[in-house]
Amino acid sequence: MSAFQRKLEMFRSDLQEELLHFPKLREQTKGMGDHQHHVEFVEKLIENFKTCFDDFMLGKQVLLCIDNPFLVRNVKEFSAEAQQIFPWATAASLQGELIDLQGNIALKETQCDVITFWTKMVTATNFPLLHKVALHILTMFGSTYSCESAFSAMNLVKNQYRSRLTNEHLHQCLRLAITPFVPEFKLLVTDTTCHFSH
Repeated sequence: MSAFQRKLEMFRSDLQEELLHFPKLREQTKGMGDHQHHVEFVEKLIENFKTCFDDFMLGKQVLLCIDNPFLVRNVKEFSAEAQQIFPWATAASLQGELIDLQGNIALKETQCDVITFWTKMVTATNFPLLHKVALHILTMFGSTYSCESAFSAMNLVKNQYRSRLTNEHLHQCLRLAITPFVPEFKLLVTDTTCHFSH
């Protein structure tokens, strides 16, 4: 996200100067002309992006710690970033836990993916704050996706069944729409007995 924001800043300044990144625009206007409306559009885009994603920005040291805690060198910067994102985290405890974790040779030699490392190897009893911070960050993206997909499913259901929708019906439709469960229809059919009419 930060790379995209930096590109937008670069595009804004380029629109005011040489148009290096907009060769067709430069060709059409022969390098002359007022591009203020393009600059204003990019500025609005930058502002909208900041409004939507400023709460979602994570510090570099926190992301580095989640990816590989043994690479974090600036423990104070890490704890400050983590405390900014998670006010319940105390700097002293985070720093102590990170230093203890980095000193644990058994954990350092562990070869596993990030999720397994934080859920199975780093326990909440040994490193409670680090474990909690890691789980919050690791689940952040999945929970956002779940909320967005549930909201989209709800809008579809409400549009489709608008006239005959009750709260219970909406609840059942949402459960069907967002669950990954697929019924085993063949097994269900073989378990039922058919009643034939005479």
